[in-house]
Amino acid sequence: MKRFCMKAILTFFCILVWMPLLMMAGNSLMSESEMLDRFAIIFGTGMTPVKETLIPTYPTLRPYIELLFDSPGFYVMFWNSCFQTGAVLAGQMVVALLAAWGFANYNFRGKGVLFFIYIVLMILPFQVTMVPNYLVLKNLKLLNSHFAVILPGIFSTFPVFIMTKFFEGIPVPLLEAAKLDGAGELTVFFKVGIPLGMPGIISAMVLGFLEYWNAIEQPMAFLKERRLWPLSLYLPEITSDKAGVAWAASIVMMILPVTLFILGQGNLEQGIAASGIKE
Repeated sequence: MKRFCMKAILTFFCILVWMPLLMMAGNSLMSESEMLDRFAIIFGTGMTPVKETLIPTYPTLRPYIELLFDSPGFYVMFWNSCFQTGAVLAGQMVVALLAAWGFANYNFRGKGVLFFIYIVLMILPFQVTMVPNYLVLKNLKLLNSHFAVILPGIFSTFPVFIMTKFFEGIPVPLLEAAKLDGAGELTVFFKVGIPLGMPGIISAMVLGFLEYWNAIEQPMAFLKERRLWPLSLYLPEITSDKAGVAWAASIVMMILPVTLFILGQGNLEQGIAASGIKE
């Protein structure tokens, strides 16, 4: 009985989590007339209560056709999101990976203080560091360019913290055994460190992708020209008469991060388990 109740409670909360997504998918298949009829009070065209439904009365693919065939700006912003997010993750694979390996395996003066500073910078919200970032980018003449979003992301402290914890979980005797077999520092890093730390690396990359794919404040603060905007700024620009397109754009925008999360879910779980490795 206890087991049944637990499953029922978990199923209930699972449905609560999925319900908004299911409603979003249903709304993306609504015609404009049905959208205005069901959400008239929201659009200011009537006073009837909202009539939400999972399945539209007359489903249509017109919002998706309009989005994918009649909205060239959507593709420009989609490319900007792919480029900016991909560049940030590629940069983190170099900067954060090396920094995390150094923190995990080398002792140097001021290491504890420096890592503490990393933690402080990690927990600070973007709004606190926005003005310093803006001034630095302005002095470097990088505002209103893709690098205004890419460079601060590359030097983010969050992936350093995540990967450091996983590298610290690699048994020290294993690293020492590799060195006794004649492996140099680079060989140990590439042949032992990276393979064993892969769950942590993938965890950091997946979480980083979700963060920068959905970033709004950074692009809004550092990018002025619409041609540089990522997809996350596309939805706020859609007017109420294009609500169906907005729902469709939301679904399309979610496909890539949801797919990546599902594919990386196993590695995320392995990464959590890897943090408990003992010598």
